Amino acid sequence: MSDYIEEILQTVIRKNPHEPEFHQAVKEVFESIKPVLENNEKYMKQAILERLTEPERMITFRVPWLDDKGNIHVNRGYRVEFNSTLGPYKGGLRFHPSVYSGIIKFLGFEQIFKNALTGRPIGGGKGGSDFNPKGKSENEVMKFCQSFMTELYRHIGFQTDIPAGDIGVGHREIGYLFGQYKRITNTYEPGFLTGKDVNWGGSYVRTEATGYGLIYLMVEILKDKKESFKGKKVIISGSGNVAIYATEKAQQMGAEVIAMSDSSGYIVDHEGINLQTIKRIKEVERGRIKEYAEEHTTARYFEGSNGIWTVECDIALPCATQNELDLEAAKGLVENGVIAVGEGANMPCTPQAIRYFLENGILFAPAKAANAGGVATSALEMTQNAMWESWSFRKVDESLEKIMKNIYFQCRDKAHEYGSEDNLVVGANIAGFVKVANAMIDQGLV
Repeated sequence: MSDYIEEILQTVIRKNPHEPEFHQAVKEVFESIKPVLENNEKYMKQAILERLTEPERMITFRVPWLDDKGNIHVNRGYRVEFNSTLGPYKGGLRFHPSVYSGIIKFLGFEQIFKNALTGRPIGGGKGGSDFNPKGKSENEVMKFCQSFMTELYRHIGFQTDIPAGDIGVGHREIGYLFGQYKRITNTYEPGFLTGKDVNWGGSYVRTEATGYGLIYLMVEILKDKKESFKGKKVIISGSGNVAIYATEKAQQMGAEVIAMSDSSGYIVDHEGINLQTIKRIKEVERGRIKEYAEEHTTARYFEGSNGIWTVECDIALPCATQNELDLEAAKGLVENGVIAVGEGANMPCTPQAIRYFLENGILFAPAKAANAGGVATSALEMTQNAMWESWSFRKVDESLEKIMKNIYFQCRDKAHEYGSEDNLVVGANIAGFVKVANAMIDQGLV
């Protein structure tokens, strides 16, 4: 079985050269599901691994747009429709200079299993562009979004593929994308895009969902070990939606969040982060994290975002970007007494860091489970759209908390079933894989 898995992995690497993030994501799943494959030859006979690692559809397109000075720019757009076994493709759009085919494939592949864990009828997809919204005017962002949707609209729809936001794509960008789709198609279909404003088809809690969901899942992990957030010192990388609302919910649970970051550096405030200041700087003014230290004399700013992992804490929540927490950082966290780590971003810990955490008995929540709150609430938004209803904040929040608890129980129980007690990486990958693989077999060669 090991030879078979290695053969498929090498095929993936050969067919998708120079895409290390995608290779990393595939390798992690393959390593986790080995005991499942050994006990179930049907997955090998049905070529499930070969089919799972090949996207059903990969769309690449150019995005020309006009800046405020009349200059034409051309970016590249992507949409990977990876797997529709459990439902229409579902996954966000990322606008960031780092975006290329390998990033989109890695995110789309992860989305297959993450979406399966939510229990909602959604498949896996992802998209985006190497366009950078930072430093662009409102008009330039609008022009880009309109050009992007002018091509993307051909490939999406509420029964086919439902994009959402991700890094660089918030309410503003979703609004421009939605407006252009409506203009082109002459239809008002709120269900084709999630992450909308609540005034025109969006859902309460969607903005908060990934951060809140992360904390809800961490609460269950800690509870199983007779621990809680109360009185714990927490560091959270990033200062976007995920980090901000993970901070908010952690503070509500009695934690003391003492550090946050952005791509330039990080702040430490041992008196506890003032979240209202962070929200104003990042959500309203679109400023930099260092401005926080200029307003709060209790805080210090440090250049270089990776330094945040040297801050002594009880719980660490990487919520910025992929592979931001490496082995060296993991060793520092363990040495400083960390008891739990939860991945709020997509694949923010390197494989070596994850292995080190698990070997040292650190409670570890992998991204497939820990940051599934965003897509889970997107699915709840789709349900509201399909019913032409708008649920209260409380109803959506309670539904999200229930989904995250169920995700944890699935991961915990599968890990136990396959002899990997407390290894939620294995549990998440197996739980997601089994659900998708069995459905693929039921549906035949599609």
